[in-house]
Amino acid sequence: MYDIKLIDNAQMGIIIPFLKELKPDVSVASLEERLKDMLLNNYKCVGIFDDQKLIGISGLWVLTKYYVGKHIEPDNVFISPEYQGKGIGKLLVDWIFKYAKSIGCEASELNCYVKNERGRRFWESQGYELVAYHFQKQL
Repeated sequence: MYDIKLIDNAQMGIIIPFLKELKPDVSVASLEERLKDMLLNNYKCVGIFDDQKLIGISGLWVLTKYYVGKHIEPDNVFISPEYQGKGIGKLLVDWIFKYAKSIGCEASELNCYVKNERGRRFWESQGYELVAYHFQKQL
């Protein structure tokens, strides 16, 4: 029914409209420039497709940290509004977990905005636990 796969770097521009939905205050030019930099640092993105139509994305970072080991970090997860509430997010997360295990990851971590109550409930329903605060300072 749905096809879930890594998006080839050469096709990565297809995710820009989704990123713009997530961060409407950031210009398309800035998003494109950031994406170029991210790809140089091993950023990957998985897409979920309905036929040939991209309906959802999750950025993926594979990192190793002393306190958790090798892990995968879903980033900027977005499902098109008309597809939300249909179990597609769970399909995407299940794919991410399977992929993570296939490349030797021991865990998964992610960030969720404090005000994103719906997102927090979703991630908790996928087995994530709140274990820390993420701090940020603009320079």
